[in-house]
Amino acid sequence: MALSVTIRVLFFGLLKDIAGLREEHLLLDEGVRLNDLFGQYAARFPKIRDMRASIVLAVNQQFALDNPELRDGDEVAFLPPVSGGSDRYSHVIEDQMGHFFALTREPIDTASLRRRLLQGSDGGIVLFEGVVRNNSDGRRTLYLDYECYEAMAIRVMADLGREIASRHEVGRLAMVHRLGRMEIGEASVVILVCAPHRKPAFDAALEAINRLKKLVPVWKREYFEDGAVWVEGDWDSSVVGH
Repeated sequence: MALSVTIRVLFFGLLKDIAGLREEHLLLDEGVRLNDLFGQYAARFPKIRDMRASIVLAVNQQFALDNPELRDGDEVAFLPPVSGGSDRYSHVIEDQMGHFFALTREPIDTASLRRRLLQGSDGGIVLFEGVVRNNSDGRRTLYLDYECYEAMAIRVMADLGREIASRHEVGRLAMVHRLGRMEIGEASVVILVCAPHRKPAFDAALEAINRLKKLVPVWKREYFEDGAVWVEGDWDSSVVGH
């Protein structure tokens, strides 16, 4: 009698859309290797086969640099290119819980975020969009320009978002910040929270935007008819030296 192993397979980003699933469990013959597993999905989904050169595989949350034999209970993740197969996002972190964090220089696609996060167990979605207004302290604003320490900002966003999600009864949380020039009415930052009930979703979204503005290294320059100024805020007290 042939022995078998059970493997949990996870898909992220564009690959999740191609496969039409977030995860599944497979019963495989003992001795199967990682490349064999990839071959099965490549046969089922030709687009995955075509993207082989840009897909990274991970086993038990570690990058797979060779072709290991899969063991019972292993977790295999199919990881797409960092930007999800497009230039929409410059930096992305998406974890196994479904939380999503990104930086972009393009208009933020809230409909896509909604499709990415919403699940059947959710009873509500709270969406916050911080948009560019046309005035500041009585002066007419022409446009804004945002810059940030991108490598650090995406990590801080992810750590912050996961912490907030863990303390509220929510399903998934997304934070997306736009960089570069933004016109009046365009969204500079989006927070989206899915949850079974509305109160935790509202609470998590409010905490997320309030703490993001004090912890994530993003800076705003406001342009007027007679010049431009950097808008100064206050860091959270937890990161200020004493």
